[in-house]
Amino acid sequence: MPPPLSLSLLAAAAALLLVLLAAPLAAAQGFRGFSYLLDCGASSPTTDSRGLRWLPDAAYVSAGAPRALTLPLPGGGLLDPTLATLRAFPHRPGAKFCYELPVDRNRRYLLRPTFFYGAISASAASPLPPVFDLIVDGTFWTAVNTTDDALAGAASSYEGVFPASGRNMSFCLGVNPDYTDAGPFISSLQVIQLDDKVYNATNFTTSAMGLIARTKFGSAGNVERYPDDSFDRYWQPFPDSKHALSSTHNVTSAEFWNLPPPDVFNTALVAEQDAPLVLQWPPMPLQNDSYYVALYFADTVPESSRTFDVYINDYLFYKGLNVTSAGLSIFATQWTLSGLTRVILTHDSASALPPLINAGEVFGLFSLGRLTHPRDVECFSALALENMKKSLQNIPDDWNGDPCMPTGYAWSGVTCDEGPRIRVISLNFSSMGLSGSLSPDIAKLTALTNISFANNSLSGRIPNLSNLSRLQRLHLQDNKLTGTVPQTLGTITVLSELFLQNNGLSGEVPENLLRKPGLTYKFLPGNQFSPKPPG
Repeated sequence: MPPPLSLSLLAAAAALLLVLLAAPLAAAQGFRGFSYLLDCGASSPTTDSRGLRWLPDAAYVSAGAPRALTLPLPGGGLLDPTLATLRAFPHRPGAKFCYELPVDRNRRYLLRPTFFYGAISASAASPLPPVFDLIVDGTFWTAVNTTDDALAGAASSYEGVFPASGRNMSFCLGVNPDYTDAGPFISSLQVIQLDDKVYNATNFTTSAMGLIARTKFGSAGNVERYPDDSFDRYWQPFPDSKHALSSTHNVTSAEFWNLPPPDVFNTALVAEQDAPLVLQWPPMPLQNDSYYVALYFADTVPESSRTFDVYINDYLFYKGLNVTSAGLSIFATQWTLSGLTRVILTHDSASALPPLINAGEVFGLFSLGRLTHPRDVECFSALALENMKKSLQNIPDDWNGDPCMPTGYAWSGVTCDEGPRIRVISLNFSSMGLSGSLSPDIAKLTALTNISFANNSLSGRIPNLSNLSRLQRLHLQDNKLTGTVPQTLGTITVLSELFLQNNGLSGEVPENLLRKPGLTYKFLPGNQFSPKPPG
């Protein structure tokens, strides 16, 4: 599980960036395609110290309530505007509350949500921040626990890289009943489209990436980010007074894979002459797994070069690396790490200069979750879902994101079969306070065995459901439906329960229903059938 990146409140104004824009960000801001900077819970746009404009998040989320925090910084300074508000969601176990974001299909995106609950005290009676799950397009990402940061008066940031498999990306906060008894919250959300060169060696058809560490070695200054990094990646300083070295020569990084910002090459950690450089990095222990590792190098002496070997945990990572002032990067897409990690640079006897390193990144890799079968997604999560949702009013506020996945986070009233193909098999929307009409798109959910819209306020006609060859139970009683009962219902071979009482239906009940073997039906009271059917 990727750990959060903590930023103290005193540094928040200088070190946190997250913003929303209602359309693709302006070209002047340096981001490409559909990219978003969302200020969650805000009521009006704000602009940060670098001129980036943040807009409210309400256009992209249908649930939750805005909440303002009034916590001035010491000395009279104001809280970073993106941390001054948050959006809080209800505690409804098993529900996920989603941001729906138009994206460019088959691109990859950097996602960075930030969470600030407000400063709390371990000795005070104030409740601890809730713990909850993050979900992207049906894939479980990580659990969010901001308690330690909140006790330190800090915000928590998480970062991941995800592919856009469709024209919309859902970012969701999930209420896990095994955690806490309070609903999730979010302060800001950043969604930035990456260049095709960035992390392109990762197989994003099967995997996503969660940031472990991104470091600018030898730096004792502020976090390096936008505008120095065109994707607003955060390069954390890694001071070391014994080995740190600064330079001012320019490295052109436009041809580098991953496009690191040129300024990360202006600081370095340099080994002593004839001695290895040994770093414990990342600074935290890692679980035994495969990781993406990228290391960046540039000789600090113009028109010079040096050669050395790179080891990670005593395993050879790269032999005879020749580093010039032009710079280079090396990486592994799946390198096994476990526990505390050491990066070791050993001097080549033929090289006059000692080893050095400028920057590095480590990501955890995790599998993309399985998604609901495209036939059902087409109906329930894209165009046909929108048609169904548009035909209903007062729908649940968690009807966003994948309707089935991840496990435990299906939409309210939706039951799924997680077999070889994940399918929607039951709709139980009884007594949900729905109004509107029944969409014909329900018939596209061909794995359905049960449908219940009982005890709502639906009007209009019953659609043709004859494509639902597995449908066993259809409960539409206690609504305001009108028109006739479709004869096509009698062609569904396995239909065993049909409850239509207490509507405004009329006409003649089809004979193939009245004579259907094994069918339990209720047509009366509350309808105006002629002739009057039994039951």
